Amino acid sequence: MLIQQTREHLHTLRLTGMLQAFEEQLSQPAMGELSFEERFAMLVDREVLYRENRRLERLLKGAKLRVGACVEDIDYRHPRGLEKSRMASLTSLDWVRQSLNLCLTGPTGCGKTWLACAFGNEACRRGFSVRYLRLPRLFEMLRIAHGDGSYTKLMNQLLKTDLLILDDWGIQRVSAAQRNDLMEVIEDRHGRRSTLIASQLPTEHWHEYIGEATIADANVDRRQHGAHRINRTGESMRKTKAQLTDRDRSV
Repeated sequence: MLIQQTREHLHTLRLTGMLQAFEEQLSQPAMGELSFEERFAMLVDREVLYRENRRLERLLKGAKLRVGACVEDIDYRHPRGLEKSRMASLTSLDWVRQSLNLCLTGPTGCGKTWLACAFGNEACRRGFSVRYLRLPRLFEMLRIAHGDGSYTKLMNQLLKTDLLILDDWGIQRVSAAQRNDLMEVIEDRHGRRSTLIASQLPTEHWHEYIGEATIADANVDRRQHGAHRINRTGESMRKTKAQLTDRDRSV
């Protein structure tokens, strides 16, 4: 009777991790050899772990990362512009805590998206909220938000995101309306939240990409001021993988 009441109370209080650990203790007679304090500590530890895992699941789901990449899987045998000591500093994410930015540039296929998502994954694991968006997708979301009256809500959501990842920066020309929207997003986040930009365009061409001089100056200045930069180099990884696959088939 008492055991069933305990189960029901744990369920009512939504202490799911503790309930699971409680059931395991009941099924293992050897647990009786432990002190009450030890058994209780195990229940609490399980609840903490359960909540941490659930939070990570929510953060990763909300991040919508394009690829499942992890910083532990970075291949330094072919560094492509990555220095191990510098990457160790960047993957600590102090720049996110300080609301700084990261500019990730390089040619097509050099692994910018993969690396951006690896940073996003690490940020989620450290408890930061993350959102991955291709820049054309962001422009489309903002266009729709203007039309249906949800613009303010969307801007607030973007502002609350600890790390906003903008991929495919510079693959298409921007209109005047898109330029103004981009300025609003960047102005809102400047000094308050971090943004990671992945682009084929070298940073020196960003003024030309954005267009209108005054807005471009303000936009680029806010993106690059105090920002960390990684310039990836080397041949396309997709091309290299394709060549390896063709070679395997010919064997």
